Amino acid sequence: MSVAADYRRALAGHWRGWAVLLACSALEALPALLSGTFVRNAVDDGFGAGRLDVGAAWLLAFAAAAVLGAAGVRFVWRRIGVIVEPLRDSLVRRVVRDVLHETAPPRGGPDAAGVARITQHVEIVRDATAGLLVQARGLLVTVAAALAGVAALDPLLLWPVAPPVLLAVLLFCGLLPALARSQRELALADERTATEAGAVLTGLRDVVACGAQDAATGAVRAAIDEQARAAVRMSTATALRTLIIGGGGLLPVVLVLAITPAAVADGRLTAGTVLGALVYVTATLQPALHGLAATTGSVLLRLMVALNRLGEISSGAEPDRPRGEPRGGDVEARGLTHRWGDHAEPVLRDLDLDLRPGDHLAVIGPSGIGKSTLAGLLTGTTEPTGGEVRIGGVPVAELDPARRHRLIAFTPQETYLFAGTVRENLALLAPAAPDEHLLAAATAVGAGELVRDLGGLDGAVRHGGEGLSAGGRQLLALARVHASEARIVVLDEATAHLDGPSEARAERAFAARGGVLVVIAHRLASARRADRVLLLDGDGTRLGTHAELLADSPSYAELMLAWEGGT
Repeated sequence: MSVAADYRRALAGHWRGWAVLLACSALEALPALLSGTFVRNAVDDGFGAGRLDVGAAWLLAFAAAAVLGAAGVRFVWRRIGVIVEPLRDSLVRRVVRDVLHETAPPRGGPDAAGVARITQHVEIVRDATAGLLVQARGLLVTVAAALAGVAALDPLLLWPVAPPVLLAVLLFCGLLPALARSQRELALADERTATEAGAVLTGLRDVVACGAQDAATGAVRAAIDEQARAAVRMSTATALRTLIIGGGGLLPVVLVLAITPAAVADGRLTAGTVLGALVYVTATLQPALHGLAATTGSVLLRLMVALNRLGEISSGAEPDRPRGEPRGGDVEARGLTHRWGDHAEPVLRDLDLDLRPGDHLAVIGPSGIGKSTLAGLLTGTTEPTGGEVRIGGVPVAELDPARRHRLIAFTPQETYLFAGTVRENLALLAPAAPDEHLLAAATAVGAGELVRDLGGLDGAVRHGGEGLSAGGRQLLALARVHASEARIVVLDEATAHLDGPSEARAERAFAARGGVLVVIAHRLASARRADRVLLLDGDGTRLGTHAELLADSPSYAELMLAWEGGT
């Protein structure tokens, strides 16, 4: 389902809020509906007839209607959250779901695009929707009420007033898509100009040294010319909007003044009726039209651009790909290749790997060689550029996301703890686990004493594990994974902040747990504890037991010798 469809469904799903809004709108429309009629009565039945008290009474009635209208506006502000807050929640759920279903999230940092979708685009949609429901809705109600008031004064006056106003509204609505396109094109042109100029200014020495002044100048000039054309298109659309709204507000005044003298002279209209019509046009319709143009021209355009942007970067409910049910917990990699750019050298090339339940694999190699990349490929968080990874015979990309999250657990070096109790943090991947299971997992990985120091499972954990040591945060993260039902566990230097004995205890606990264990080693001691070792050394990969690699791989033997000499 598209974002726009989600948006419409979320708005339509709160009929009680709309019912209240409709009632408030009726109350808010009273001044616009009655203003001209009350002025006519005040003139014809009061001041014009020499009855000042009657005229004053009608004006007081007008003031009372204004008070009621203000009360309606106040109620709208108080009830608008009933509609827009659930809308925001629905869009946030949509964005979070899209981020979680994203096959290859950004590498090496938080998903800034996902954060921007929530903190910028969704908030723009929320605020713009609230603005439209409060301001644009109120202005439309005012226009409709004023036209109804003119018709109530005398149907004859509706002909010079209603067609220009309705035509202006229709033309303005037809112009909105062009305004939205122009605004978006101008914003993109501004960005391109800033990008081109920034690149040239940053690399000015290189431009001069390479004699590329003409090429650089041409690129910047082309961006500036496109920006100028976009600005002209935006200005043209804005001027056309001003002309349409101005004509829609001014033409009724001209037409009323043109036809009413003769109608008053032959008795078809009274002076109070004409004055009431002018009150409707000048004091109600004209300000409402200009306000509608200003509000809609800014708020609605922001809403349209934000919804379009969310739609462009939204993947829908779930990726539309085949779903498979894994048979067992085997991990198979065939021809696995990955590079971080079209022209970059592969960090992994044609890797074949088989892991069975009960296997314990240690991955070692220099920093930056591709160990964490391999972890991402095995868990499905990074898409390979060649080959594939299968879990239980099913390509990892075709696993149902919920099934994959239950089957595979991945813990990086810098883990995350959220504000809450120890229980809530440990049970994140196993929400139904009993306390005994959580405590047993904590004890197994060596976090039992830490849990007791925090006050047990009811103890508090601050945001990000603030106040805990880096090792303490890692212990809680390890206990969380140990308590889960995941049969494939990948630890990416997840014990880097622990001492040697604590690291050994945690790894042995996971090895005894069953399933597949892959350890991206921080210390080479992890290789000794593993059943097999995968060496990444830049010249290829080597796979074997610790003893086999010592005998067959000089680079592995040198690594172990250097490590043992330094410990």
